[in-house]
Amino acid sequence: MLSDIEIAESCKLHDIRIIAKKLKIGEDKLELYGKYKAKIDLKEVNPKSKLVLVTAINPTASGEGKTTVSIGLADAMSKIGKSVCLALREPSLGPVFGIKGGAAGGGYAQVVPMADINLHFTGDLHAITAANNLLCAMIDNHILRGNALNIKEVTFRRCMDMNDRALRDITLNCDAGAMANCKSFKREESFEITAASEIMAILCLATDLADLKKRIGDIVVGIDGEGKFVRARSLKADGAMATLLKDAIKPNMVQTLEGTPAIVHGGPFANIAHGCNSVRATYTAMTLAEYTVTEAGFGADLGAEKFLDTKCRIAGIQPDCVVIVATVKALKLHGGADKGSLSEENLPALRAGLPNLLKHVENIVNVYNKPCVVAMNRFITDTQAEIDEVLNACENSGAKAVFCDVFLKGGEGGRELAEEVVKCCAEESELHFAYDLNDGVEKKVNDIVKNVYGGDGAEFSEQAKEKLKSLEKNGISGLPVIIAKTQYSLSDDAKKLSRPTGFKIKVRDIIYKGGAGFIVAVAGEIMLMPGLSKTPSAEHIDVDENGNITGLS
Repeated sequence: MLSDIEIAESCKLHDIRIIAKKLKIGEDKLELYGKYKAKIDLKEVNPKSKLVLVTAINPTASGEGKTTVSIGLADAMSKIGKSVCLALREPSLGPVFGIKGGAAGGGYAQVVPMADINLHFTGDLHAITAANNLLCAMIDNHILRGNALNIKEVTFRRCMDMNDRALRDITLNCDAGAMANCKSFKREESFEITAASEIMAILCLATDLADLKKRIGDIVVGIDGEGKFVRARSLKADGAMATLLKDAIKPNMVQTLEGTPAIVHGGPFANIAHGCNSVRATYTAMTLAEYTVTEAGFGADLGAEKFLDTKCRIAGIQPDCVVIVATVKALKLHGGADKGSLSEENLPALRAGLPNLLKHVENIVNVYNKPCVVAMNRFITDTQAEIDEVLNACENSGAKAVFCDVFLKGGEGGRELAEEVVKCCAEESELHFAYDLNDGVEKKVNDIVKNVYGGDGAEFSEQAKEKLKSLEKNGISGLPVIIAKTQYSLSDDAKKLSRPTGFKIKVRDIIYKGGAGFIVAVAGEIMLMPGLSKTPSAEHIDVDENGNITGLS
């Protein structure tokens, strides 16, 4: 079979203006980036479409194909006559050149131009990185030139859109040289990857440019001598930062291999950030189409929880149906099967791994009160006995499972899934949440652990407790909580697969994101700056003298 990039490069793309016409977008609302990419500049949005959220089980080394299913589902809904628009996240260069690869789908269910989307695209992530680091430069310059705001501790970090573990711990040495009335300083700091930065979160949660600028001003950059928060607005950095982001806030339109409109915008990770595309992108898609298909990063305990408990609250939206993606191979891995023998029938391992899927189904149906469909990405090695095992288990849990083949067949391979999703969208349901927004941070974290992860609660380090006291002292309350933890397990221990019980997560730090408007609880050994693997994907990516790219996936 052809590689992903070979399939993408062999596809005949439509002019993006033709794709826009499918959603009745005139050229006056488009800002063209060549023939196949454009930014959409809608002054007014009216989100009214049916919303489908695609999530997954806890990911495994075999890959589940959540983005591929999202794209294939949208193509399939188009095939059965529905007006549909995709709303996906932008890839980060870190995973593209690291171990995970790109995020434009796979096989015959991709968004294109694939290479552009996975690389620089329309420059959004570069603009986010620049705005973030401008603020850092202004913080250090302010301290160097007298520190009128009396900043005693800097809490805002630089970022870069690349996996670079050497930047996890750095020493800043700011030398004033011969400048009069300036004082040199030295301090320890660290970088975050751009996808985990607060500027990324702000871009994805802002409803318009004015809201973006206000949120930037609300960023906490440090703590003063009295223990009070110092914000970006006090440094007069918000105007320049918003200027850098004035185009980046506009959603990007591309297309699938089958010509379905796709909005790809914003790219926060779900294990260390909130994991959803921009509110602006979702609003735009929901304004223009009858159905919107969107996704949330990693497993449903991360991306879907944050989509439902945070994004839905902030944006005032809710999904009409939730799709959970899994594969037989991945479930067998959760059940203890050896990675080298996944193509062999192994019903005991499948039964041992199924509780991971069923816990996510239970959460969507019982905790969040939403209709749920299980999308099983089909492999040729799936046996009938294994298929029946999954179908029966899901039916008993309150969700229908559908085996689909969008990787090899595109939209045609997702027809049954599309029909089931449309049926679920017709059901009436009202979103419930996993925690009460008015409760304290500790109660919220404990509720997420108990209700969503299936654990016994959380333990907070002394550092985390001190941070909570600081929040209370500064009058910060009533905000959503984002838990940063491993994506591989329902717990904070990556080795605890399937459906662990009897555990507590260990919260080692609390980070207040004043501009984004949420609080991050950092659990386990999760890193805000990933590193490269022993053999990074970058080693296999190349370009020839004609500009043809190979090895990108």
